[in-house]
Order: sequence, then C-alpha cells, then structure tokens
Amino acid sequence: MNIVVAVSSALMAAVCFGIGSVLQHEAARQVSMRKSMRLRLLLDLGRRPRWLVGLGLSVSSFAFLGLALAFGPLVLVLPLAATDLLFALPFLALRRGEPLTGWEKTGIVCTAGGVAVFLTVLPLSPGTTAPAVHDWVPAFAAVVGVVALLAPVGAWHPGRLRTAAYAICAALMLALLDGLAKSTASRFRTDGLDVIVHWEPYALMVVGVTSLVLSQSAFQAGSLAVSLPIIDTLEPIGAVTIGIVVFGEQLALTGWALTVQMLGAAAAVTGIVLLRRSPLAAE
Repeated sequence: MNIVVAVSSALMAAVCFGIGSVLQHEAARQVSMRKSMRLRLLLDLGRRPRWLVGLGLSVSSFAFLGLALAFGPLVLVLPLAATDLLFALPFLALRRGEPLTGWEKTGIVCTAGGVAVFLTVLPLSPGTTAPAVHDWVPAFAAVVGVVALLAPVGAWHPGRLRTAAYAICAALMLALLDGLAKSTASRFRTDGLDVIVHWEPYALMVVGVTSLVLSQSAFQAGSLAVSLPIIDTLEPIGAVTIGIVVFGEQLALTGWALTVQMLGAAAAVTGIVLLRRSPLAAE
C-alpha cells in the first residue's frame, strides 16, 4: 500500500473524469434519442471530436483509477475519485465565462470537506487483493438485478426519470467496474502479463463497455444536474460496499469514528445536492 500514490492518482482520476464528462455530455445531447442504450450511440459519438477528447480524458481517468486501486483500498480511493463534480463545474464556468455563485462555492467546500472528514478516521486495512470467484456472486447479482429492473423504466419514461434511471444503472455498473479494476490491478502487480489467464480482465472489458453505454445514455437523456450527482453519490457508495463485502476492507472501527465518518459522508452528499442546483449543471 502506498497512500501518496493512491491519493494523488485518485484525485487525477477525478479531474479527468469531471472535465471529460462535460465534453461527453455536450456531444451526447446532440445525438438522436433513438440511439439511446445501443452500441449505435457510441458509433455516432465516435465521429464527434469533442466526444473523443472527452473519451480520452475518461480513459485517462480510468488509468489513474487503476493505478490508485493498485496501491490503495476501494474505501480510500473511490470517495476521492468521486469528487469529479468539483472539477466539472469550474470547467463549465470557465467555458461559459461565468463566475461560480455562492451556493456553488458552498457546495464545493461541503463536498471536499465531507470527503476529507470521512477519510481522516478511515482505517487503512489492505483487505483481500484478489477475491475468489464465489466472493463476487452477490455483487454481480445485485448490480445486474438493479440494472435489469431500471433500464426498462428509463426506456419507457422520458425526461428526468429516464435520466435518473440510466444514471443509477451507470453508477452501479461503474462501482462494479471499480472493483474489477482493483482485482485486475492487484493480479497484474503479482502476476505481470499472466493476468490474462484470469477472468477479471475479460469481465472488466464487458462491464466497461456496458457502463460506457449506460453513462452516455444518461448524459444524452438530460442535464448533468440530474445524472452526474447520482453517479457521484452512488458509485462511491457501491464501490465502498464492494470493498467491504468482496475485498474484506473496513470502515471505522469504533463508534465515535464511525459517527465522524457518517457526518463526513452526509456533508459530502449535502454538497453534491447543492451543486446539483447549479444553473451551470442544469443547462
């Protein structure tokens, strides 16, 4: 475990994903809704330079995330990586030549401060580096089950409900992707190129493409004010849950420390809710 590498890489992942999401959202909103939830959506977006730049940043984000997860636990890395909204909104403000409002600044402070408080009392237990296949069954069953239920709901109900349904599906699939990335990175550190004989890299590719289709469909369906806060809230919660259930990682070990963590998490979610109200994201 190397905390400096894990923390710095997680923050770089947040920067790349935040800026990349803005560019991908701008491009996805220009595509016909008939291509939503289909691979044709990616083929259409692939012809748009702005989306390709955003995709490059998202790929860079995932590379930084993989590096962070190779040196740190999910319960440390994902709360930091999920602060991408803190970088997306200032980038939006810069692109549009608008200053951040007081509420937006308050949301940024609440989110950053809440994450910092959450991590202050976090015990850094290494957990299991590469769980067995049967350890993954509950995580896959839960994520696939929710996606199977909510994806049709999004397809049948346009507007904010469609955006929210697709964003929830994307967030949970991204949480599963985070767990697979950690397991793959751990195997690569120990086995090198022999990682290709294990199942995780192939599951990583399938889940990665699925999460990309879901996230782009959420961006296409509505504003970032709906999709990005949902992803920023549910992805780290899902990934931390996978870290605890699948990898055997730990949250706070004492009652007072757990209380501090919950207060920090509440402050971070409050900040995300405030940022959700931003006119920049709503546009």
